[in-house]
Amino acid sequence: MSFNPLAERGIPIEKQLRNWSELNSRPYNKNDVHPYTKARIIVMNGTEFEAVWFSHQFARHCDHPEIKGHLALTRRIEQQQQRAVNWLIPGNESILENTLGYEQVAIDLTAWLARHEPDPYLKQVLDFGLLEDFDHLYRYANLYDLLEGKQAEAVIGHYTEVMPGRPTVVEHRYPLDDIRAHYDKNSVDPLSRLHVMTILAGEQQTMNFYMNMGNRFEDSLARALYLEIAMIEEQHVTQYESLLDPVESWFQQLVFHEFNECYQYYSFYQTEIDPKIKQLWELHLNLELEHLRLAGDLLRRFEGIEPAEILPKSLPQPLKFEENKDYVRNVLATQIDLRTSGPNFVPLSQLPADSPSFKYQALVNGGGFVPSEQVIADRSNRAGIDYRVETEGSHPVESLQQQPQAQA
Repeated sequence: MSFNPLAERGIPIEKQLRNWSELNSRPYNKNDVHPYTKARIIVMNGTEFEAVWFSHQFARHCDHPEIKGHLALTRRIEQQQQRAVNWLIPGNESILENTLGYEQVAIDLTAWLARHEPDPYLKQVLDFGLLEDFDHLYRYANLYDLLEGKQAEAVIGHYTEVMPGRPTVVEHRYPLDDIRAHYDKNSVDPLSRLHVMTILAGEQQTMNFYMNMGNRFEDSLARALYLEIAMIEEQHVTQYESLLDPVESWFQQLVFHEFNECYQYYSFYQTEIDPKIKQLWELHLNLELEHLRLAGDLLRRFEGIEPAEILPKSLPQPLKFEENKDYVRNVLATQIDLRTSGPNFVPLSQLPADSPSFKYQALVNGGGFVPSEQVIADRSNRAGIDYRVETEGSHPVESLQQQPQAQA
């Protein structure tokens, strides 16, 4: 059955504020929560942060008291929603365990979006980012074993494999090589817009998490690894935000943000297996339906555009977390040597020797210490081999297949 958010009635805005007890969500049990329940929590936390951040930016570019008042009110409720979602994460879940969840999200969310993306160029952008986040999970999983003596499958299950992707050491690019060609707001498939907004919010959250939490470690290698990968996440934010059409108005962007939140909460309500968290998704969906209605009123009043003119008639197929092992392996086998030159994707062999990204890599990887390489070396030296979870066989790229440490 199709679901049209514009035809649904949500909770009236004057009834949406909640008290502290309602917002202080009871955390999940990290030992028995499903990895994809955690993934949905991470996604919605990032989406709510994006909603708040966009609202602040809109307000800073607006001098209309009524509009600023609307933004302030809905932003306060979005803040409450973000707290309720984020407070589901328990205090006994370590930063590294939380990080493994973030990277599982980055892999399985990006892969699902790429599999369903109708635009070939946008699909290519998603595939490109996928291989980099896939490698990040591998590096953090080895750090997790080194620091906590635990294995990543206890956190992520066997839903996502752990092995090298495009090595982090070669992911560092000159900034101009991270800018992509944006879609056209007049011709873009509505699903593509949702995909771009969703992955951008997710990567932005990951960037913020790493740059704010990486310094909480005492271990120098851990601090260095978070430092390095946080910079790659900044590159990913640059990549995905450049896909947005910059001429979409503030009011149109507001409507798209609210519509995307409806889409995500509706999707996760359909697929959530934890009854209490499912109730939270349902509640937040009903809050967002009202936010969308109010945003649509602003669009109608100030631009003379009906929301139905720029939105699809119903929500697309629900976004779903599921295994993507075969898809990831295929992208690994066919795109591991892909690089970028400005907005274009080219094989490594075709990248000119004077590429600015080569010079950038030589600079940031100089000094004889690359954290993402060192963490693998340290784990291999200690255990005789790097840590992997290869449930579907050996690595599809021969040069990246596992090699035991030579015995002295």
